[in-house]
Amino acid sequence: MLNISLDENELKKLYLEEVRKRVEKIEEDMFLIDSKELCRMLSLSRPTVEKLFIYDPNFPSMRVGKKWLFNRQEVKEYINRWSIDVRKKGGSVECD
Repeated sequence: MLNISLDENELKKLYLEEVRKRVEKIEEDMFLIDSKELCRMLSLSRPTVEKLFIYDPNFPSMRVGKKWLFNRQEVKEYINRWSIDVRKKGGSVECD
């Protein structure tokens, strides 16, 4: 006779991890993102994102009608360069 025992908590943890991985993959496949997704991606509020990035002429953004859109990969590259510059300058950003 074969006896199988499952730890429900461990099974739930594995399931949730797989769901998280798939959601991340779907997000990565999104070529263009809107400002709401940009704020979520950067973990910053809309006013902070506007002050630091959206109105910066060097930031990879485009306006389509009334909506701002961003190329996800270009944003990642820009943020990587920006964060290196911030750290070189002392690691602090003012958002007044």
